[in-house]
Amino acid sequence: MIGIDASRAFVKNRTGIEEYSYQVIKHLRVGLKDQQVILYLRWGDRKNIDFEIPRNWQVKELLKKYFWTQFGLSAELLVNPVDVLFVPAHTIPFIHPRRSVVTIHGLEYEFSPESYSLYSRIFHRFFIKKSCRWADEIIAVSDKTKQDLIKLYKTPADKIKIIPNGFNPIDLENINKNKIIKKNKPYLFFIGRLEERKNVVNIIKAFEILKNKYHYSGTLLLSGGKGHGYDKIKKVIKESPYKIDIHELGFVSEDEKWQYFKYADAFLFPSLLEGFGIPILEAQSVGTPVITSDLSPMKEVVGDKRVIANPNEPSQIAEIVHKILQNKELRGDVIKQGLKNIKKYSWQKTAGEITGMLRGQ
Repeated sequence: MIGIDASRAFVKNRTGIEEYSYQVIKHLRVGLKDQQVILYLRWGDRKNIDFEIPRNWQVKELLKKYFWTQFGLSAELLVNPVDVLFVPAHTIPFIHPRRSVVTIHGLEYEFSPESYSLYSRIFHRFFIKKSCRWADEIIAVSDKTKQDLIKLYKTPADKIKIIPNGFNPIDLENINKNKIIKKNKPYLFFIGRLEERKNVVNIIKAFEILKNKYHYSGTLLLSGGKGHGYDKIKKVIKESPYKIDIHELGFVSEDEKWQYFKYADAFLFPSLLEGFGIPILEAQSVGTPVITSDLSPMKEVVGDKRVIANPNEPSQIAEIVHKILQNKELRGDVIKQGLKNIKKYSWQKTAGEITGMLRGQ
């Protein structure tokens, strides 16, 4: 019997870890369709399941509002133990089978503590360290995460397997037929939480350089919820001489997101810290150039040295964007390289490797 923590997979508005949980569970149905599998959900989330559950699978909703993993899931596993437990998001419960597999997405709270509350830092550090000790096997989504686990938490290297994230491609014809947005002006696009570690301030500064030095005629669209340091970001926008051309979109729907990706002149993702960077692949998949950081794991994920910049140098970010916009041959080649790069990543591949681990292969 395989148990899967699905508590993050069926929330209403999925972001990084939630999307990972959703996509992995959805694609595990292929390799585990003949296995006895239990999905553990938070109470009330069953209604959000939007794909067919295999006949051999069952869904259990656990009635626990706070400390769902450590109290709710632990209690369930104590009463009804399973042979293998898979946790797609960081935290193994106190009560767990010997064969437990956990995915660690990154240790950003260790490198950017100011982006997290004191409670969040203590919680993550304690439970992720414990999870690394309790787990029989650990999935790291990038080599950087693996090296961080080894260095910071003294995790044995042979317990860690690197399985990169996938991404969910979209049908481009559907986007063209069902337009939601209108491209009135050229624009640069960013999606992610508006917070310090996403480097939004330097994105704005790079945009100002593009307007002032290179006479870029377009706008900057910032999509995502408000995070740590948003007040500073808002202040920078208000004081920008080009504030009229900087637009906050808030949270956008999936259909809107893909269209913003598709029609953008470029996607800006010069983040200071990431566990992986799925939006890089999403932008590449619809033929949009990506400018990202010369930091791991972003520079590995993007697969093109020409589009990486020092995230602390807005002038360098602006210069790369300008070159891509002005040089049609370069732009075409960057797009071609991006479309080639995404072939290395898919949720089918990710789930296939995880299936092997859960089956003990």
